[in-house]
Amino acid sequence: MSINLNRRDFSIGVATAMAATGLIDQAHADAKSEAPFRLNYMLASSMYGYIYLGDILPEVKKSGATAIDLWPRKHGSQREQLDAIGIEKYAEMLAEHGVTTGCLTRYDLGRANRIPELNEELKLAGKLGCDCVVTSGFGPYQIKGSELKSAVKAFVETLRPTIEIADENGVRLSIENHAKNLIDSPDSLKWLAEFTPSSGLAIALAPYHLEQDTKMISDLIETLGPAISLFYAWEHGMGCMTRLPKEQELMQMPGRGELDFRPILAAFHKIGFDGWTEIFMHPVPRGIPILESETLVTEEINRARAYLDQIATSL
Repeated sequence: MSINLNRRDFSIGVATAMAATGLIDQAHADAKSEAPFRLNYMLASSMYGYIYLGDILPEVKKSGATAIDLWPRKHGSQREQLDAIGIEKYAEMLAEHGVTTGCLTRYDLGRANRIPELNEELKLAGKLGCDCVVTSGFGPYQIKGSELKSAVKAFVETLRPTIEIADENGVRLSIENHAKNLIDSPDSLKWLAEFTPSSGLAIALAPYHLEQDTKMISDLIETLGPAISLFYAWEHGMGCMTRLPKEQELMQMPGRGELDFRPILAAFHKIGFDGWTEIFMHPVPRGIPILESETLVTEEINRARAYLDQIATSL
């Protein structure tokens, strides 16, 4: 009798615990769904031109970011500065300012003959605890239909060993939709997402290089979903290829141009995006800060961030 009672009590206890666990899990899920949508900001070093890395790192937290993206020449020089400083010294500098490395941008390695160097960059990113390396998609461009599909598939197959290295090092090799590259159109991005063999290959989405059609961009985001690892908060404005008055050049920044970011962020909210967001623009000429001082650059980034955050918290 005593044994049967204990067994019964034990069974009731297990059932109660399981029910409680389910309730707790549901509570956590509800809390997560009710939490305000937030963007995970990373600071592009190129926004400060060729300024010394040690002078940029204090700006990371000031800009609302938690990580830095090291850009190489001709846009910045901080990736080369890392080589000169060395990993150990660089790690000390990061620790001093309480930030991490979120990305190594290497458009210069986006060519078939530079894949061995790209592989080494992925290994370096792994050593740095950096989860993203951005490059461009090499191959033919301005092609469509079945020809484009076949070219994207061939591109992914060429990168398979590289993607394996990315996976082994906990890095996502992210391809930006850049003009005059294989991956430069919505269709090419969709094919890339479809053929991607693992999370080691991803997309760095740049609205600047797309038609400034909010609905098209929003629909594309929902289609690409978890394939997106990095979002450039960057609109076309009046472009970045010719020298313009500063006020016109700055129209690439969110909230200054005509692109409405509300539907775009709503799409990111819908897919549960938790990748990096990089507030971005290109100055003319390349390699200069977007404004005259570190303080002014950070202030402009924070103006754009306030615009984006106001939208995000309202979703």
